[in-house]
Amino acid sequence: MAVNRGLINRSAFSNSLRTELAEGLEKLHQETQIPKSKLLDQAVELLLNKYKKEQGG
Repeated sequence: MAVNRGLINRSAFSNSLRTELAEGLEKLHQETQIPKSKLLDQAVELLLNKYKKEQGG
Protein backbone atom coordinates (compact mmCIF):
# COMPACT_ATOMS: atom_id res chain seq x y z
CA MET A 1 0.00 0.00 0.00
CA ALA A 2 1.31 3.44 -0.91
CA VAL A 3 2.07 6.02 1.73
CA ASN A 4 -0.62 8.71 1.65
CA ARG A 5 1.87 11.49 2.49
CA GLY A 6 -0.27 12.77 5.35
CA LEU A 7 -3.25 13.40 3.08
CA ILE A 8 -6.60 13.12 4.82
CA ASN A 9 -9.28 13.81 2.20
CA ARG A 10 -7.19 13.00 -0.88
CA SER A 11 -5.51 9.93 -2.35
CA ALA A 12 -2.08 10.14 -3.93
CA PHE A 13 -1.53 8.33 -7.22
CA SER A 14 0.99 8.43 -10.01
CA ASN A 15 0.17 8.61 -13.70
CA SER A 16 1.22 10.35 -16.87
CA LEU A 17 -0.42 12.61 -19.46
CA ARG A 18 0.24 13.24 -23.13
CA THR A 19 2.72 16.12 -23.31
CA GLU A 20 0.24 18.57 -24.84
CA LEU A 21 -2.30 17.82 -22.09
CA ALA A 22 0.31 18.35 -19.38
CA GLU A 23 1.32 21.63 -21.00
CA GLY A 24 -2.32 22.72 -21.22
CA LEU A 25 -2.88 21.83 -17.57
CA GLU A 26 0.17 23.85 -16.55
CA LYS A 27 -0.97 26.84 -18.63
CA LEU A 28 -4.48 26.68 -17.13
CA HIS A 29 -2.97 26.44 -13.64
CA GLN A 30 -0.79 29.50 -14.28
CA GLU A 31 -3.69 31.52 -15.71
CA THR A 32 -6.22 30.64 -13.01
CA GLN A 33 -3.94 29.98 -10.02
CA ILE A 34 -6.16 26.97 -9.28
CA PRO A 35 -4.05 24.08 -7.96
CA LYS A 36 -3.50 21.35 -10.54
CA SER A 37 -4.94 18.78 -8.13
CA LYS A 38 -8.22 20.74 -8.04
CA LEU A 39 -8.25 21.04 -11.84
CA LEU A 40 -7.71 17.29 -12.11
CA ASP A 41 -10.54 16.70 -9.61
CA GLN A 42 -12.86 18.70 -11.88
CA ALA A 43 -11.70 16.85 -15.00
CA VAL A 44 -12.18 13.40 -13.46
CA GLU A 45 -15.59 14.39 -12.08
CA LEU A 46 -16.71 15.49 -15.56
CA LEU A 47 -15.40 12.26 -17.06
CA LEU A 48 -17.15 10.09 -14.48
CA ASN A 49 -20.42 11.98 -15.00
CA LYS A 50 -20.10 11.56 -18.76
CA TYR A 51 -19.70 7.81 -18.57
CA LYS A 52 -22.36 7.46 -15.88
CA LYS A 53 -24.87 9.16 -18.22
CA GLU A 54 -23.79 7.03 -21.17
CA GLN A 55 -24.37 3.86 -19.14
CA GLY A 56 -27.84 4.98 -18.16
CA GLY A 57 -26.85 5.53 -14.52
